[in-house]
Amino acid sequence: MRIRRFTSILLLAFLVSGLSAQETKSFESAFEAVEHMRLGWNLGNTLDSNSGDTLWMWIEANKSRTPTTYETAWGQKVTQAKLFKLFKDAGFNAIRVPVTWYPHMEATFSSVRGYDDNGTWTYTPWLPSNDDIGTKIQKAWMRRVHQVVDYIVKQGMYCILNVHHDTGASNTAWLLADEDVYAQQHERFEAIWTQIAEEFRDYDEHLLFEGYNEMLDADHSWCYAQFGSKQGYDDAKAKASYKAINNYAQSFVNAVRATGGNNLQRNLVVCTYGACDGFGTWSSHLQDPLKEMQLPTDVEDGHIIFEVHCYPDISDLTSAKTGLNRVISQLKSYLVKKGAPVLFGEWGISGGGDNRDNHVEFVKYFAQRCQANGIGLFHWMGLSDGEHRTVPEFNEQDLVDAMVEGFYGEGGYVDRIEIPYAPKSQDARIYDLLGRPSSGNRHGIYVKNGKKYCK
Repeated sequence: MRIRRFTSILLLAFLVSGLSAQETKSFESAFEAVEHMRLGWNLGNTLDSNSGDTLWMWIEANKSRTPTTYETAWGQKVTQAKLFKLFKDAGFNAIRVPVTWYPHMEATFSSVRGYDDNGTWTYTPWLPSNDDIGTKIQKAWMRRVHQVVDYIVKQGMYCILNVHHDTGASNTAWLLADEDVYAQQHERFEAIWTQIAEEFRDYDEHLLFEGYNEMLDADHSWCYAQFGSKQGYDDAKAKASYKAINNYAQSFVNAVRATGGNNLQRNLVVCTYGACDGFGTWSSHLQDPLKEMQLPTDVEDGHIIFEVHCYPDISDLTSAKTGLNRVISQLKSYLVKKGAPVLFGEWGISGGGDNRDNHVEFVKYFAQRCQANGIGLFHWMGLSDGEHRTVPEFNEQDLVDAMVEGFYGEGGYVDRIEIPYAPKSQDARIYDLLGRPSSGNRHGIYVKNGKKYCK
């Protein structure tokens, strides 16, 4: 009897442990996720659109506004699922979805007016102190965000969902890299992430969360903390701003993990101060955002990713390439060594004038260097904009081609997920990626018995 009871207990324990193992399937690591995301793109000026100025809340002046009003406010069309198939087929495997949340919470904007009944413009500003944004996200807005996320993950692509223009240099930014502001706002910040995490708790590893975008200090300093201070650089204040960034990052991780389920292992992305990448040599403080960034404490190692943004001036192409290589070296030294991979959540170019050849060459070079160093890259907008997104089609095909060739090599992109690997054999004909007979190269595929295989 005692033996039978002991056997039953063992069997029950085995069944429970087996069930638990199925329910808590391990997610891929952060390093694996960055590798698998390959090329990425930003769905910019879409769900991140907002009025951006408490004195000029022009979207909120429209009392019949809907989620579509915001989605199209900055010149883009309503996003459709077929847009992401376009990118998927071209070789992109990840989309970053910037989302601005403050207009879609509990503020009513009832005091904001536009034209009166006589057609006279009688605009009044929004006073957040009297009309607080609260902590609860509107259901209609969350529903639209959810729909766009589904468009992406149903393509088998990775999606990074973030908190975007709730940070930045505008006076509507309520998240600042400031210790006093953190003390005032961290509970609201955590409440937003609790709601987002609960909404998507059951999604698999293809969905990642990014805590915040380009968060600046109270002086709206770009490049590094205190750069914009009218009183001059203050090291103690700069250190306080970096401490605030690390506090936000930890709050974000804690809030998401507390929701349980798949969120216990979901890969999470945290930006440096201002998403600064340390580009340039004109100040000794440029690398401070990298040096001061900490790896948040987590319930399990290996599920945090660092993010920076990069928009180099390519007026001098050689100098731009040198600068990029210096940045990549610094990212490895100051961030990767802390135990997490890095991605360029946004990148593009500035300067360079109308020299399209330089633009194309740098885009290709950027993709090459990121691929070679295991760094993720999400191009900021461009590539397909406005009406082109509804076709859908690329309006900057030359940049797409350069990016794809830079990342995948001269043979371009082939969907290796759908093509099983097979070793070379004497009766297998070798073709290039366009289906043409080839003498064989590292980008070729094999055709054997009517089936295609990666070389």
